[in-house]
Amino acid sequence: MNDQPLIATHWQAALGRLARNRAALAAAVVLVLICLAVVLGPWLVSVAPDAVDWDNISTPPSLANGHLLGTDANGRDLLARILAGGRISLAVGLVATLVSVLIGVSYGAVAGYLGGRIDQLMMRAVDVLYALPFLFLVILLTVYFGRHVILIFLAIGAINWLDMSRIVRGQAMGLRNQEFVLAARAMGVSSRDILLRHILPNLTGIVVVYATLTVPQVILAESFLSFLGLGVHEPLTSWGSLIAEGAKEMENAPWMLIYPGLGLGVTLLCLNFLGDGLRDAFDPVRSDKGVG
Repeated sequence: MNDQPLIATHWQAALGRLARNRAALAAAVVLVLICLAVVLGPWLVSVAPDAVDWDNISTPPSLANGHLLGTDANGRDLLARILAGGRISLAVGLVATLVSVLIGVSYGAVAGYLGGRIDQLMMRAVDVLYALPFLFLVILLTVYFGRHVILIFLAIGAINWLDMSRIVRGQAMGLRNQEFVLAARAMGVSSRDILLRHILPNLTGIVVVYATLTVPQVILAESFLSFLGLGVHEPLTSWGSLIAEGAKEMENAPWMLIYPGLGLGVTLLCLNFLGDGLRDAFDPVRSDKGVG
């Protein structure tokens, strides 16, 4: 039994619906441009993000002095720092989301497919973790293990998998009683192979949708930590750190707050539009039935 062609057809139909969603496509284009800008930042801006221009301290945006978006309180080019901060913020969003997806999908799929006491035990553990405040745990992990950027990635991702596990568990519980899963079980296919070949491929759509909606949550969480001074530290920076610095100079140098906030806001808005478009394209009602 091979359900892969039907899964491919399901993906083709979903991508066709996504292509007709103008808002989602526009958001995707803007996101690609933002990603290209932050990745190519060192080549787009000749000034290093930590280079100090002693003649231009807290100067407003100007083409005359070569600082398109102005400088910060230490004379560093704000555009270069926004692009450098964007690399950290987007990396946190992608890596932490990947960690949460790997943990949440594995945990939820096993719990939903096996069911019974194992499912009850696994979900009670999730309920206990839900009772603990998310940001408190992240702050605790970053303070205990240090503020290394990789540890921040892992800490946010390792705490943010609970919602994913519940969603995947609900989908897996519906799929385990589908005819193609029952047929595979009757033919003696092992639980491991059923999970890998039949359950997980049918969960791909909902996982992609939820992962897209998780990225802005993770970026916002990192920005909040950086705003509190618990995120990345010098010489690295992120949009949250830049917003925190700009908030201190809001009255004298408003551009230090406006431009990093604009970069963060546009990115989060585009990610939410894209996530909504993917959700509509994959059609959750249809996804609940699975494809087999």
